[in-house]
Amino acid sequence: MLKGWSLIRAYTVLVYLFMFLPVAVVVLLSFNSAQFGSFPMEGLSFRWFVALWDNDAIVRAFRVSLLLGALTALISTTLGVLASLALVRYDFPGKTLISTALIAPILVPEVVLAVALLLFLRWLEMPKSFPLLLLGHVIFTLPFVLLVVQARLVSIRRDYEEAAMSLGAGPIQTFFEVTLPLLVPAVFAGMLFAFTISFDDITGTLFWKPGGVETVPTQIFAMLRNSISPEINALGTVMIVLTVCLPLFGAAIARRMAANRGG
Repeated sequence: MLKGWSLIRAYTVLVYLFMFLPVAVVVLLSFNSAQFGSFPMEGLSFRWFVALWDNDAIVRAFRVSLLLGALTALISTTLGVLASLALVRYDFPGKTLISTALIAPILVPEVVLAVALLLFLRWLEMPKSFPLLLLGHVIFTLPFVLLVVQARLVSIRRDYEEAAMSLGAGPIQTFFEVTLPLLVPAVFAGMLFAFTISFDDITGTLFWKPGGVETVPTQIFAMLRNSISPEINALGTVMIVLTVCLPLFGAAIARRMAANRGG
């Protein structure tokens, strides 16, 4: 029995090494002072991160990704909170169908979703544009926000809202002064989920983006077509830091906020 568990642990370690060792290599090579990545490294340097700052195409891609991610997070979170309130607090015809439709994008492969939306836009004879790219990201990230906020809203007792309304507060005042403060940790977590997923997305973005607009992932993809530059390693490191550290930082803040609310 102990031998079996040892084999399982060893297999688990090998799987994690297979998954994360290439990531570690990318991060390590981003600090390589040499023009070409090789081992042993000739020295440590930040020259490739400085080169990123001086690369206008990469800076533009960062601006687009930050703007796209921020707008996606804002819209997805707003719609996710409103939809969660409707689905959890109220009963109405077609509730199950609407809930399934809102969650469906997370169940469909992103390639299928990207192609379907692209074909739909062609059927409507609408050209690609930034608002349509934003729409695609909202459709893809909304289910994540919805699931996070719904899980939190279900645990909030309706008694608090009923007590506020019995004291004379209206539905809107009750939402902003009672429900929303209790939902803040989930809202914050859902917003970070939406931003991170949008910032890191490449599959849907390749189908939806208009010509001349590049995000950081698509810029990396375009750079890889020519050659593997050390700048790509540095850019990959920045992406790893943003997409890993930001959710961890947000989760820590959400837990602290939830603990303070509970206290």
